[in-house]
Amino acid sequence: MDDLVSVRRMQPQGTIFVALPNLGPILVWLLTPRMSGWHDNPKKPPWCPPHKVLMTGWITIYFVMGYASYLVWKDLGGGFGRPLALPLGLYAVQLAISWIVLNLFFVAHSHGLALLHLLLLYGLVVSTALIWHPINKLAAILLLPYLAWLTVTASIAYRLWRDSLCTSQQPQPVGDKSD
Repeated sequence: MDDLVSVRRMQPQGTIFVALPNLGPILVWLLTPRMSGWHDNPKKPPWCPPHKVLMTGWITIYFVMGYASYLVWKDLGGGFGRPLALPLGLYAVQLAISWIVLNLFFVAHSHGLALLHLLLLYGLVVSTALIWHPINKLAAILLLPYLAWLTVTASIAYRLWRDSLCTSQQPQPVGDKSD
């Protein structure tokens, strides 16, 4: 409960922690002024959310992750000393990988590489949550929606990657042969 109240008393550095993760989606948005091409793919999963929902999801997740990283930073005394090296270093690595995923997925349309990076990212986020848990339980819990979002994103990337492989050799439904 104290963590929820601390949102109102966030230090000025908290704004930086909350905003920093969103640099990735902002760069993707700037690099791809017209990103609808991949989303118009007829082979995308029928359950794939609209492009705006995907980007809104990523941005929301980044705000939540940023706040969680702020909680860890604050609970370890602030600054950038040795106690913060592992918890925030691991977070920085997974944040960089997540930005790479966004670029592979939305800019490069490389769904196979995005999928590989998403699997790596999943492990990094789980590791981050496990390291953060003893420091700040709420921060660790705030990473759970991120894991759910990565699962959705990975399933979309997998489906797009699978359907892009040898499209002419995709299995066809078996029916009655009338030869």
